[in-house]
Amino acid sequence: MANNGEKDASTWSRAALWITLLLAAAGLVVVFALPGPPPRKHLERIPIQFWHMWTAEWKDVVDRIVDRFNESQDMYEVIALSVPMTSADSKFLLAVAGGSPPDVMAQWNPVIPKWAENGLLIKLNEFMSPEQWAEFQQTVYPAVKKIGMYKGDLYGVTTGLNAFACYVRMDYLREATMSLSDFPDTLEALVEWGSKLHKFDDKGNLQRVGYLPAFYHYYTSGFGNGFYNWTENKLTLNTPDNLRALNFMVDERKRLGFANVIRFESGLAIGLGNMDWPFITGAYTILVDGQWRVEQLARYAPNLDYATVPIPPPKNGRPHFGFTNGNFMIIPKGAREPEGAWEFIKFWSGLENPQRAAEFYTWGGWLPLSPAIAEAPMYREYVSAHPQFQTFLDLLPSENLDPMPPVPYQVFLFDRIVRADEAATRGVLPPQQALERLEKEVAQEIQSRKEFGYAD
Repeated sequence: MANNGEKDASTWSRAALWITLLLAAAGLVVVFALPGPPPRKHLERIPIQFWHMWTAEWKDVVDRIVDRFNESQDMYEVIALSVPMTSADSKFLLAVAGGSPPDVMAQWNPVIPKWAENGLLIKLNEFMSPEQWAEFQQTVYPAVKKIGMYKGDLYGVTTGLNAFACYVRMDYLREATMSLSDFPDTLEALVEWGSKLHKFDDKGNLQRVGYLPAFYHYYTSGFGNGFYNWTENKLTLNTPDNLRALNFMVDERKRLGFANVIRFESGLAIGLGNMDWPFITGAYTILVDGQWRVEQLARYAPNLDYATVPIPPPKNGRPHFGFTNGNFMIIPKGAREPEGAWEFIKFWSGLENPQRAAEFYTWGGWLPLSPAIAEAPMYREYVSAHPQFQTFLDLLPSENLDPMPPVPYQVFLFDRIVRADEAATRGVLPPQQALERLEKEVAQEIQSRKEFGYAD
């Protein structure tokens, strides 16, 4: 007869088995409920299964690029499947575990460090000769290497960078008899300048914000190393520079009143919406956002008079700084046709033919991975038609654009950075305590990982 401990273990084992089976079944439901890929057009070619997460008009852009690739050669046929963003990562992991992954996948989630550490991705530099690998590292923008690299190897090739700058409503400047020619050259001065553009109702509630820094991770690299020292490959969390950055985030909110700012922000749409973007609706005079808004403004608010300006550095800080991320292409371990997947990546990204790929980047309003694409005639035509886009292009050569640190607990780290940001900017914790808590939580996570056998 089994003792109580054995009974407990047996009960837990059965429960765990059922839980595992239920989760697997749920995952299979997600997988098999998805719409299938489009019918093949070139049955004589080698099929390349391509997964992505774009929908609506963005899916149309992807399909056009796929068609162009299929028309450009007669060996491979890329078959594109749009996977729901909410289940894309779990579907990918199930497919890899089941031995049937796609050949190539477009991603923008912070997956490279974790998936590379777990052996789920193929090193893309292994498709290159030593000369090609050296040329890649010398010619692409610095942010491209930061986003795609893990421990010295390339796992993702960027097909669209994101950079962030100030959007400025010219009508509100004129209303305040202010001029863009007087735009401040430091962050501290920008806060003071922007405060002249705040609007309040008769009860003192914010109606319009001139300028108010938001999203801590957008600003840290201007004050110092940010969250990661890319030269020494180590985290830098609770540092004097990061404290200075967080105090900068907090000071104007404290002056306006934390509750007043929270009430104002709670009524805003802060996602990737179109007409409801707070800059369009008139909630801000100056707002920091990404280059994709240029395309949105041209489409949904073509008569809005605005300008784009680089975020000015803090006093004694680093110029042309900011946060960056982007879309990138990966090849999973177990891919049936990795060589064909690599051909498709080279085609779309412009590694093979920058002049040709420049057109694809204009379709999506994407920032390119190299100057060769940015300087292509077709891309220059796009920038001429959307001159505000040039501000973002000018940022790309900078070494001071930083993505999230390339650590395998990247998602956990970002979550804790956001928690520290919210605690400080909502007045829940003083900035120093928020950073101390951040450092402590990350140290505990690293220790837990070591106990489970991970290196860091």
